[in-house]
Amino acid sequence: MNMQASLPQRVKIVEVGPRDGLQNEKESVPAHVKIELVDRLTGAGFANIEAASFVSPKWVPQMATSVEVMAGIARRAGVIYSALTPNMQGFEAALAASADEVVIFGSASEAFSQKNINCSIVESIARFEGVAKAAKDHGLRLRGSISCAFGCPYQGEVPLDAVADVVGRMRDLGCDEIDIADTIGVATPRKTQAVMLRAMEQFRAAGLSGHFHDTYGQALANIYASMEVGIAIFHSSVSGLGGCPYAKGATGNVATEDVLYMMRGLGIETGIDLDLVVDAGQFISQFLGRKGASRAGNAIAAKRAG
Repeated sequence: MNMQASLPQRVKIVEVGPRDGLQNEKESVPAHVKIELVDRLTGAGFANIEAASFVSPKWVPQMATSVEVMAGIARRAGVIYSALTPNMQGFEAALAASADEVVIFGSASEAFSQKNINCSIVESIARFEGVAKAAKDHGLRLRGSISCAFGCPYQGEVPLDAVADVVGRMRDLGCDEIDIADTIGVATPRKTQAVMLRAMEQFRAAGLSGHFHDTYGQALANIYASMEVGIAIFHSSVSGLGGCPYAKGATGNVATEDVLYMMRGLGIETGIDLDLVVDAGQFISQFLGRKGASRAGNAIAAKRAG
């Protein structure tokens, strides 16, 4: 097959920093800081921002302020503000908080599913049937996220058949969009294309997104490889927020600034203002008291300061 397909003219970037990025921070980030971060990202032009997670504060203390954050953000018409909902209790909270999209999740790795939530992949996805139906009944978008689609910290290789199976199950639940996630950042471009092409056999390409971690420095290459086979939605995190809990000292989510810099160089439209994203990245990095993990963001900020 000819992998050198033309690249998309436009891509959608889903900003996950406020939820996926901040949830692993040890120090508590107050609601007003999260609200300012989301508002800055809204102002930068994102069409989809993952803003909250309605999970038990016992498990993810950092997300205990989600109700406050969703109530305090300045929403822009047409922007999708997403919330992670692990169960019906989480769904009810997301509904009350006026989330535009709820996110359910499963793993493509049986070992990961057993270790993390003590049940099989099939059982874990079946648990979301109520949430999926409720989302549809209330006219909310439903997104499914598939972790460990390219490799697992416990079992290593993840078969393509396993990814395809979970994509099919998420599709059958009624998901509008399905994320194919490289949770530990081990994918390389050929593997990325093989996984994406297999996922496309189960779900339309226009509804698939790539969620790449930069643990081994491959995220941008994997995004490019995904675009070559027709993927045009990608997740990223401002300032590279979010560590990878399975690889000590490793970076997590690919930095939004780096993705935008590459897209700009390729002449691909995103509708997002890179300079405003750099500002948002510097804002949250200063609050956290450390240099951001975005190379492009740091370079642009240094150039400005120079």
